[in-house]
Amino acid sequence: MVAYSFNRRFAAQIAGGSKTHTIRADRQRHARPGERLQLFTGMRSTNCVKIIPDPLCLKVEPIRLKMDREGKICVVEIDGLAVDDVHDFAVRDGFESLADMSGFWVMSHGLLREFRGVIIGWVPEVRP
Repeated sequence: MVAYSFNRRFAAQIAGGSKTHTIRADRQRHARPGERLQLFTGMRSTNCVKIIPDPLCLKVEPIRLKMDREGKICVVEIDGLAVDDVHDFAVRDGFESLADMSGFWVMSHGLLREFRGVIIGWVPEVRP
């Protein structure tokens, strides 16, 4: 089981089911489709909280974000295919707008021209 830590701002959206994916940099091992995920805020701290019961990983696909000179995300490609509505994608990723997402990326990663990683999607555990 693979664990992922989230900024607190996303916890309510994950718990409510409106945020069902995360974008991550490449690392040695990401979750695989069919595996359970653990989603936390404050990992590796005394404030660590599990957001929801362990959801099932549905997909792990390559993602590329392209930014302009000011850091605004202008292109999103998932598995080599361009996302038609980048603003809508930003909202589904838990942001108020594309500008909000772009600002978060600049604050978190610095001024990049391109980011390559993976998008990990899940389905929340269904409780009877």
